[in-house]
Amino acid sequence: MPARILVVDDHEVVRQGIRTILSARPDWEICGEGVNGQEAIKLAEDLRPDAIIMDITMPVKSGLEAARQITRNKNSAPILIFTMHESRTLADSVRETGARGFVFKSRAAHDLINALDVLLRNGTYFGPGGDKQNSPTKDETIRGISFLRALDFLKRPAFVSSLT
Repeated sequence: MPARILVVDDHEVVRQGIRTILSARPDWEICGEGVNGQEAIKLAEDLRPDAIIMDITMPVKSGLEAARQITRNKNSAPILIFTMHESRTLADSVRETGARGFVFKSRAAHDLINALDVLLRNGTYFGPGGDKQNSPTKDETIRGISFLRALDFLKRPAFVSSLT
């Protein structure tokens, strides 16, 4: 039976990127998608996923608020915060909500599958080095941003010239 993953991010292109990355693992399936923290709470209760990937900055209710509410249920799925916010206090903020880790969007291609593997085995993932001081190198950040820009480009309508 595949691991069931709930994805919550207010940007379709980011959810599409997560789907693409996770498609490398046929033993995982995305069981639902949401666009804000309020939907995350409802979907977590209704779908009972094995893991949740959730953005921080979303309309209606933030990912941190939603994580705090979801983790009040002791049987809740582990939550992996997926964020572009790279700060020294992020690990502490994530831990305070009860979420079990975070991945920077700039490192998605490198860290997302490994982080989910760790969470699905009841571990925690607070960056590739596991410490709250860890931050990506400049090259890794540029590669991650390039990945997200490529996804953004893919969602744009195709331009067709009248000259063709």
